[in-house]
Amino acid sequence: MGAGWELGAAAGRSLLLCAALLVGGCALGLRLGRGRAAADRGVLAWLCYDALVHFALEGPFVYLSFVGNIADSEGLIASLWKEYGKADARWLYFDPTIVSLEILTVVLDGSLALVLIYAIVKEKYYRHFLQITLCVCELYGGWMTFFPDWLMGSPNLNTDSWLYFGVYLVFFNSVWVLIPGLLLCQSWVELKKMYYKGTSSGKKFQ
Repeated sequence: MGAGWELGAAAGRSLLLCAALLVGGCALGLRLGRGRAAADRGVLAWLCYDALVHFALEGPFVYLSFVGNIADSEGLIASLWKEYGKADARWLYFDPTIVSLEILTVVLDGSLALVLIYAIVKEKYYRHFLQITLCVCELYGGWMTFFPDWLMGSPNLNTDSWLYFGVYLVFFNSVWVLIPGLLLCQSWVELKKMYYKGTSSGKKFQ
């Protein structure tokens, strides 16, 4: 009972922290998007949450990985990554591939998310260029996080537990595949509209 309770408490704290970031990100994004179309408000909510995850969770992970490792670290953020490390052991110790990807994610993806928020709020012409770039980076990060391990037979992944496999590995990571995929489709549609609008305008002056 004691071990099971410790597992439940650790999972609960981790999920509660993720939920708090989600609520905070959505609240900020919806506030920034007041008066805008529902789609843009939804995108802003996602981007604020995305940036919070990159800077508030993955940033400390990179730092802790360089000063030691997650397994030997203490604190709220370390406990979250220890919990996730029960699903993917590579996050507990200094895995060069994971740490390299997380550096790229924090520095590039986090910064792109912030600039994209600005571009949407200020209606900048480069909004969809940034949106496509960020989505491709997110999808690349997901691919490189898991595919190398899959090629080796997934020795670091815990696929025996519904919580570790179904929630931590599948659900949480699929969010960063599904939403970037939807945003790529949105950019495709919007760029197509702009192209045809520009073509129609050009024909009027011929």
